[in-house]
Amino acid sequence: MSPRKMNPRESAAFIASVSKDVQINPDGIRTVAAEIARSIASCEFEPSNMMIHSYPLPVTEDESSIEWLFVADALNFSFWAAEENAHYSVELHGKQYTGYMALCAAITRALEAGIPITSSQYYVNITKEEVDKIFISSTGESIPLLDDRWRILQECGKILNATFDGKFYNCVKQSENSAKKLLDLIVLNFPSFRDEGIIEGEMVSFYKRAQILVADIWSIFKGQKLGSFSDIDSITMFADYRVPQTLVHFGAMIYSGRLHDLLCSNHMFLNGDREEMEIRGCSIHSVELIKEELKSYAFNAMEKSLPMNSAMIDYFLWEYRRRFAQALTKVPYHKVRCIYY
Repeated sequence: MSPRKMNPRESAAFIASVSKDVQINPDGIRTVAAEIARSIASCEFEPSNMMIHSYPLPVTEDESSIEWLFVADALNFSFWAAEENAHYSVELHGKQYTGYMALCAAITRALEAGIPITSSQYYVNITKEEVDKIFISSTGESIPLLDDRWRILQECGKILNATFDGKFYNCVKQSENSAKKLLDLIVLNFPSFRDEGIIEGEMVSFYKRAQILVADIWSIFKGQKLGSFSDIDSITMFADYRVPQTLVHFGAMIYSGRLHDLLCSNHMFLNGDREEMEIRGCSIHSVELIKEELKSYAFNAMEKSLPMNSAMIDYFLWEYRRRFAQALTKVPYHKVRCIYY
């Protein structure tokens, strides 16, 4: 009989308990919690709509945003470059965006040019050449993993047309305002979102893109209407290659000498390598511990704010890395070319 697959929270706790090369440091956990509390108190960070100020996307609380987010998060992976200053970038309205923001800018740019990139009827038959043209970088280079992105767009289009009458909105409606049910629907129906692995004989899951899709919907709708998920706390942080940098920067995670040397040598890990899963699992568990630590802080009531859950802590850490990118270049990150993050 095959082992039971653990959800991301259970997976993270298990991985942290058997980790050999990544250690979670309680002092660092407290440091992160204190920094979040300080940033909230000073209004430097407000747990409000994560999307509205930072993402180059149409901020409308309607069905069109659901389809927009689905395409963005179906393609939300692997934007890094071997050279620190050569990451994937796209210009929109005179502003240069990098990484995931560049993907968002490319989607918006396409829509403004009359290309219906968020319509499943369009991308189910999209050509590789069209994908390349839509997501071409400012330097004229193709987006990383172009073939995979082309395949995923077509696959998602076929599934939406066959199962959800061509709209991810219908999948969201089926979730009946449950974040967990929506996560399960995404993972069950869309193979490219099945971000899983095996460590010490146990099946573990991370579901970075599936969880961030749920959280993005929750965020853009401010926890209301289509984003009204009664169980949003069932979602963990989104285990990628950037948030661990911030956790290591604050001392919440510590790498072994062997792992640190591998990271500093630009070693290319494979998705499913033990070291990679330890980094990702311990990142998720660290954020769970930070969330618990934050309960000891008394925040002023902010009626218009969203709660400080794992998704919001992830956003703080991810945004911190972007704001202090130069300072954090000294912290190496793990490099993997895969479709999951």
